[in-house]
Amino acid sequence: QVQLVESGGGLVQAGDSLRLSCAASGRTFSTYIMGWFRQAPGKEREFVAAVNRGGTNKNYADSVKGRFTISRDGAKNTVYLQMNSLKAEDTALYYCAASRDIYTTTLLYDFWGQGTQVTVSS
Repeated sequence: QVQLVESGGGLVQAGDSLRLSCAASGRTFSTYIMGWFRQAPGKEREFVAAVNRGGTNKNYADSVKGRFTISRDGAKNTVYLQMNSLKAEDTALYYCAASRDIYTTTLLYDFWGQGTQVTVSS
């Protein structure tokens, strides 16, 4: 079991940057594949970014490629999402997720956080 707590969301203007953090409980953080997802009002939850256990392999949704960066810090049991050049369409509730075994861009993650709201005004 792992518990995930997101933070760092807020209200920003288009073009600004934010860094989201996701703190994981437990001593097995390094064994999980980590991902970020988002859900805008009236839309389905969608993949944003994922990172493998060692932090060496990363994947991004086309809509955020070149603007967002996912990273993880094993010493702090934390995964980050650095978001630059934010757009109004990035407005959503952002979720952190952990997968025991599968490296995927789908929703097949085993554990989810409660989410942190990001609102980008144009």
